[in-house]
Amino acid sequence: MSNTSVGLSFVLPLTSFGNVLMFLFSILLAAAIISLNVSVFLSILMNKALRNENRFMYMLSTCFSDICSGVSYYYVGVLDVRDSYDSPTRTFYIAPTFLGLSYMAILAAQADRYHAVAAPFKYSQRMTRNRTLLVIFAYWVYAFVIVAVNNLVTVGVAKRVTGIGTFVGNIFTVIIMIGLNIRLFLIAKFQLKREQTTAEGESKRSSVYLIIVVAVFFLGAWLPIFIHIIACNFLGSTCYSFKNEGTDPLRILPRINAVMTPLLYIRGCTALRATLFTKLWRPCYRR
Repeated sequence: MSNTSVGLSFVLPLTSFGNVLMFLFSILLAAAIISLNVSVFLSILMNKALRNENRFMYMLSTCFSDICSGVSYYYVGVLDVRDSYDSPTRTFYIAPTFLGLSYMAILAAQADRYHAVAAPFKYSQRMTRNRTLLVIFAYWVYAFVIVAVNNLVTVGVAKRVTGIGTFVGNIFTVIIMIGLNIRLFLIAKFQLKREQTTAEGESKRSSVYLIIVVAVFFLGAWLPIFIHIIACNFLGSTCYSFKNEGTDPLRILPRINAVMTPLLYIRGCTALRATLFTKLWRPCYRR
């Protein structure tokens, strides 16, 4: 089927076993992203103790943006779609924005945990629930303001602005994320280990280790595409582009990470895992 029938052809022609496997992989990946993130999202909402902690607000934000990524992947990953500025099948920069929001949420959660363990007294005074929600609201608004600007200016201007912004933003945020991860690891290993063993201390340690592991997986999934974009900018050449989003490994990796993140949340948080198994999944199985 040709590109004139926009949105109707599959990611690859279903003419070989490998192509069918790729098609099924895209469907299962989208389903896994949605189901796991919805499960974690609902589990947090169902547990008042979790809702009272700021770090779980960032988890909610990550889960919601990843749910949106999963839904959009049924379009950009399952069908023959190129999500570029001049493509007739583009999503007007909306689908990649959901991935970017997950990235911002992880970065904000890292900064939140660093502030919480490095200066706990100041953190309890400054980072109230409302301020945490304001931070989350701010980066969601910022992301969609960028989407609006990109869709209002000409394609040439949008490419230049996004190209420069992405290039600079990738370098700085990766450096910040790696730096925070190293700092958090050192705090968890030396400072928190010396503290008296209490429930609060254990909670601090587990929350720090969890965000470290989540950030490491996040960087592992995102660094290939970041390095690819940075290298293209340095060389001044056009980046190699695949036939569509669903066959581009650099764009599949962040979607795989959207499956890994809720699994890491479930594995790393006992209270979340207990709520998920006892209040959400078990009643569903009984039905």
